[in-house]
Amino acid sequence: MVQWAPEAIEAETPAIPVPDRIARGTPAYRRARWALFAGGFTTFAMLYCVQPMMPALAVYFRIGAATSSLAVSVTTALLAVSMPLAGAVSEVYGRKGPMTVSLFCAAGLCLLTALAPSWRDVLIARTIEGLALASVPAVAIAYLSEEIEPRDLGGTIGLYVGGTAIGGMIGRLLTGVLMDVTGSWRVAMAVMALLGLFAAVVFVRLLPPSRHFPPSKGFDFGRLIAGVRRHAADPVIRKLCLVGFLLMGSFVTIFNYISYRLALPPYGLSQSAVGAIFLVYIIGIPAPPWFGALSGRIGHAPVMAAAIVMMLAGLAITCAQPLVVVILGLALLSAGFFSAHTIASSWVGLRADGAKAQASSLYLLAYYVGSSIAGWLGGRLWEAFAWNGVAGFVGLLLGGALVIALRLARLPGRLA
Repeated sequence: MVQWAPEAIEAETPAIPVPDRIARGTPAYRRARWALFAGGFTTFAMLYCVQPMMPALAVYFRIGAATSSLAVSVTTALLAVSMPLAGAVSEVYGRKGPMTVSLFCAAGLCLLTALAPSWRDVLIARTIEGLALASVPAVAIAYLSEEIEPRDLGGTIGLYVGGTAIGGMIGRLLTGVLMDVTGSWRVAMAVMALLGLFAAVVFVRLLPPSRHFPPSKGFDFGRLIAGVRRHAADPVIRKLCLVGFLLMGSFVTIFNYISYRLALPPYGLSQSAVGAIFLVYIIGIPAPPWFGALSGRIGHAPVMAAAIVMMLAGLAITCAQPLVVVILGLALLSAGFFSAHTIASSWVGLRADGAKAQASSLYLLAYYVGSSIAGWLGGRLWEAFAWNGVAGFVGLLLGGALVIALRLARLPGRLA
């Protein structure tokens, strides 16, 4: 009688080869990098393109500054609350598909915004667009971490993050120029929609399909909620989430209402010139690597506190009258913001004990909710007290962030 051993069956079954990860220098690597750059670029271009057109929206729809800021706030709010769900969807349906649907839907909603007949319709389209945009920031890093060779991952993620920063900057700048040239915020928004559609086509054609994606059999909301609750119970992560809330709230409030200030006397800048103010981002982008390296040597909390002090100094400088000095203050504030945010977000990842995606989602939720709430409240203060009211409000937010950073610096090493 012949006995069949399981070992013999396994030995006769040919092993399924595991595909290699995408390595630097290959065509697939170049396609993946530029696809994610395009995705990050257009996501944040469409997210923030309305910021410089807020004064024009206020005039067109006869609304106040705080109400016009809802065009940004409702989008960032829905983006924040949708990212954990978008990440869970990608665990079931893969990485590329949800991101592709996200980009095409966002471009379509951007076009609907340009055609919206009423302010209510603008807000509805922008709200749904926040939901549509969530997949790219929620899934992009996961795709790259799974598909790219670990030794080449840093550069690829750097290009994606650079795409998000440049997209936010160019989206603001381009809409300002387009409104000056055409005299219409609708045309500017329609052009952004076409740019988003083009980027979506580039993305879907260039991005290699997932080959290392571990599919899930279904949504595991229990595990998702458990991970979020565990991180929310951590005192350090809670404080870092509050710092993210205060930092992003401060940054968005300043750039929401600087457009109003610079369009009024004594400046009277054109839409193009106001949009060009966002080029100060370029000055702020090189600062985070230096601050990040410094935090590795002397600790996260003191370096984060120093970056927040830089933001406070930049804020104070913006209260001066000369335009060159105001721009200098915005540049200093931007450098401090990007640095403090980099340290806080990386600290959350290092602090998280497992389920790091949920920890990052919790931080980003607080981060974008800060943008939505503070951005709207800043409008009320602009209407009541002009720039001094905005600056005073942001000073309070940054003061709170600085207090938290200093308290984190006093925590025992095991907690920090």
